[in-house]
Amino acid sequence: MTTATTPSFEALLAEGESVDVSGWDFSWFAGRATEERPPWGYGRLLSERMARAHAALDLQTGGGEVLATIASPPPVLRATESWPPNLPIARRVLAPLGAEVLEAPDGGPLPFADASFDLVTARLPVVTPWPEIGRVLAPGGTFLAQEVGPGSNIEMSRAMLGQHLQPNGRFPADAVTAAEAAGLVVVDLREASLTMEFFDVAAVVVFLRKVIWTVPDFSVGRFRPQLRAVHDRIRATGSFVCHPTRFLIEARRPERTD
Repeated sequence: MTTATTPSFEALLAEGESVDVSGWDFSWFAGRATEERPPWGYGRLLSERMARAHAALDLQTGGGEVLATIASPPPVLRATESWPPNLPIARRVLAPLGAEVLEAPDGGPLPFADASFDLVTARLPVVTPWPEIGRVLAPGGTFLAQEVGPGSNIEMSRAMLGQHLQPNGRFPADAVTAAEAAGLVVVDLREASLTMEFFDVAAVVVFLRKVIWTVPDFSVGRFRPQLRAVHDRIRATGSFVCHPTRFLIEARRPERTD
């Protein structure tokens, strides 16, 4: 039995489906879900690197929300985004920084000349276009990214797709290999396993609609039985717990020696 203070399963599903998931702003989740942050503080590192850069590029910027937090933008600031609904959001959010936001596919090509930037950044890129990053970085330039690690939130994926699901995704060692193949030298690599909690099934729905790689082709209609099981679990235990994995990678293009 439900009360006015305990929304029904159907009401929570409807609420989750109604939320605007454009951009990369997670403020809606306040009080509905929590996520532990990696210990290295990507936002602080991003701000420090941007303050020292002359020309910088932020890849797959979403709605520009993370990039907008930097304290001091470089003289030249560009950002790319592949999803058309995010473009006007990012352009509005990043306008105060003087940033130009261009549409570009996640896997490249990037619409910039060779050696255009001394800094390239990315937070949670869908894919990392290593050859293009190596191409647009100037000699001595730096690439800094916080990436989704292997098996991230596998508990959620298994709840939707089955317990047989095995961890996959981007492994840090593979990122090092790809960076080196692009002509870069990895100077920092850190990993973290974190904790995320969902306190109602509406938050689960919004998360899966927003973070689309967790359950490909997710929809409420398709996954209603699984969502019901998650809802019942939350009602019984207070939350649904899963574990995001992240890694930080920093790589540099060597200075010319000729």
